[in-house]
Amino acid sequence: MADLSGKHIIVTGAASGIGAATARLLMQRGATVAFADIHYSACQEAANKALKNGYKAYAVAVDVSNKKQVAALFKQAIDAAGNIDIVVNNAGIDHQPAALHEIDDQVFLNNINVNLTGVWYCMKQALPLMLSAGKGHIINIASVAGLRSAPSASAYSAAKHGVVGLSKSAAAEYARANIRVNVVCPSFIDTPMVQGILKQLPEKQQRNIVGANPMKRLGTEQEVAVAIAWLCSDESSFMTGHSMVLDGGMLA
Repeated sequence: MADLSGKHIIVTGAASGIGAATARLLMQRGATVAFADIHYSACQEAANKALKNGYKAYAVAVDVSNKKQVAALFKQAIDAAGNIDIVVNNAGIDHQPAALHEIDDQVFLNNINVNLTGVWYCMKQALPLMLSAGKGHIINIASVAGLRSAPSASAYSAAKHGVVGLSKSAAAEYARANIRVNVVCPSFIDTPMVQGILKQLPEKQQRNIVGANPMKRLGTEQEVAVAIAWLCSDESSFMTGHSMVLDGGMLA
């Protein structure tokens, strides 16, 4: 089990789903964790519960698509626990499944602003701090939709492809500075966001999504969280520029 004692980690999108499961697991393995999300009350509740149970955590309100709020997040993190070892850029949104020509321009822009520009803002804040510290690790959460086609989710897919490309470029650029950048690409995971998508679809399409991989099931939040926890550990020290796929064999 990867030991994260002494590490200070920011997790965006930590109010629910993969982000919440990841933040909980990281602090259970010894890290000081910033629960960061636009939904501050849920993060505050989780952080308070963690503190009562002897873990190290705190909550920060942030809209990752807002440059000033992202800067404030990193300032608060530095004030709270000093150098930032790892940033898990997990915050993201989806959109109602639709053909590309039927997707409203604002829906496309919202997906880019949160899913891609939000990662950009967080990386731009994290990298100078990591350069000063002489080390660091950025883990960006993309999707299998960032590695292949995603019919009816073109705006989401475009943003996630951007995250993968951004991460690979940064990994090569900062490797000599002892800063690693990796990507986690889940397929359909049993989260509130995915359940929200399923509810919008006919029953047949729901079955097709659940059975879209050879394992014929949705992944779990914990399965993704465990993979991210391993990446956060020193056991992954020679890995950078990699897209870790968690898809039940969908892309096999």
